[in-house]
Amino acid sequence: MIRLRVKNFGPIHDGMKENDGWLEFKRVTAFVGNQGSGKSTLAKLFSTFSWIEKALVRGDYEKKWFERRGRLQNQFFSYHRLENYIEPDGLSAAEIEYEGEAYCFRFSRGQLTITQREENNYRLPQVMYVPSERNFISYIRHPREIKLSSESLKEFLTEFDNAKSNMKGSIQLPINNAELEYDKLNDILNIKDSRYKLRLTDASSGFQSFVPLFLVSQYLAETVNKERDSAQPPMTTDELERFKQGVEGIFSNSALTEEQKRVALSVLSSRFNKTAFINIVEEPEQNLFPTSQWEILKGLLALNNQGKHNRLVLTTHSPYIANYLSIAVLGQQLRGRIEKSPKREVLLARLGEIIPLDSLVSFEDIAIYQTDQKLGVVNELPSINKIPSDKNYLNDALRTGNNLFDKLLELEEELLE
Repeated sequence: MIRLRVKNFGPIHDGMKENDGWLEFKRVTAFVGNQGSGKSTLAKLFSTFSWIEKALVRGDYEKKWFERRGRLQNQFFSYHRLENYIEPDGLSAAEIEYEGEAYCFRFSRGQLTITQREENNYRLPQVMYVPSERNFISYIRHPREIKLSSESLKEFLTEFDNAKSNMKGSIQLPINNAELEYDKLNDILNIKDSRYKLRLTDASSGFQSFVPLFLVSQYLAETVNKERDSAQPPMTTDELERFKQGVEGIFSNSALTEEQKRVALSVLSSRFNKTAFINIVEEPEQNLFPTSQWEILKGLLALNNQGKHNRLVLTTHSPYIANYLSIAVLGQQLRGRIEKSPKREVLLARLGEIIPLDSLVSFEDIAIYQTDQKLGVVNELPSINKIPSDKNYLNDALRTGNNLFDKLLELEEELLE
């Protein structure tokens, strides 16, 4: 079980109201709510502690290095631009606890404390944070061209470049029956179907937003699958010591930029097989029509289902994403019943026509949370018959629009009397 408890950090004040304040991160976890309500803050904290836990397991540094006062704020919170949520004097009211599968973290009064769990089922993950700023990434040819953006966006662009370079032939996209091809000579991505072919930079904003998301997600999921299947032997004691010395040399080299340090560390860490993919995606619905949102969500769920230790974390403003997740859960429930039916083959085929079987989600594997920007609290979305309820802030906003329209119709009828 992986879980997080947050109080008095950025837009999160009282934090989670149920479960003694703990938010559990399941195989699929989604945060819904208004802008500035803390959705991304929670996702970024999960990303941060996931990466630190991986670094500890891998032996990049001893835990006392991470526990040094100010390091979490200045070196790791700043990666996601969260450092300003901590007062300069360090005596912050923020309280953050993260329980991973290998380590537990507690941040209180400006001090990080780390404890190792005695027993764990840890799987070394590939952690990817997909920022919402990705919608202009198709115009950028190298991370150095981004002068004012976040480190997480630079890392995403690096993986975007890696994904392009490793493309073999065209890739079928989940939207509009379109294909993606890469012109390596000119470093150009093209979108094409039977009627047209155009550069990604000339395509719609929806394509420019979802193509980087889909391409990087698919590339990293497949990379993890290959590493997991390679069964590479673990490092010897001497190899591990040399690895630690190499890591120390990277971090102590002031001539390297943060981007160069990350690349060097990635190369040095290639001996460690990653066996899980943690995909953290901001606003997968960005610039997409509702039916296209459904297609990209099905694709992300299918990639997540490729490995039993994979995790997908979403932040969204879209009521369609929340509703489609409920459909994926209902589909899995029906699948369980169909498996016991004498008409199993026929009914499974019909179910697969409605929603791909590799995009289904068990109710036990999903958590949907709502964030409230006015109160600074988080609540888990209730369920009805093990289906996430449609009673959420996003659907409430749709109902508000319908109510306003009804009132205008009533006023119109009075004018006609």
